[in-house]
Amino acid sequence: MKRQLWLAVLVTFFFLSFTGAGLSKDPKAPKKTKELVSTGKKLYETSCASCHGVKGEGKGPAAAALNPHPVDFAQPLKDWPNTKGNPEKIFEVISDGIPNSAMVAWKQLSEKERWGLVYYVMGFSTGKK
Repeated sequence: MKRQLWLAVLVTFFFLSFTGAGLSKDPKAPKKTKELVSTGKKLYETSCASCHGVKGEGKGPAAAALNPHPVDFAQPLKDWPNTKGNPEKIFEVISDGIPNSAMVAWKQLSEKERWGLVYYVMGFSTGKK
């Protein structure tokens, strides 16, 4: 009986390992839509602008008191710390926060809302330093 149980556990483990089933994966970026960006804009204005600023330049009313300072989203995407403008990495930062900073995790937001924020903040990037 013990042998059959172990065999069942091993078979299940290998099945899950090779198929990827049962393993959590980072969500892939959904298609950018006006609806997602609009959702992100509303959330940004109520939850993010106080630190990152209305224009995303990292100069919100609370920014002066924060160390490290909030990210300036107006800089080129490739220069963004922690993410280099990668949408999946931006999603991770929004979801998990940044240790030893004021950037908290926003897991209470739905996945759709977090993707809306990703697309909205990426829109601040001017491509110029």
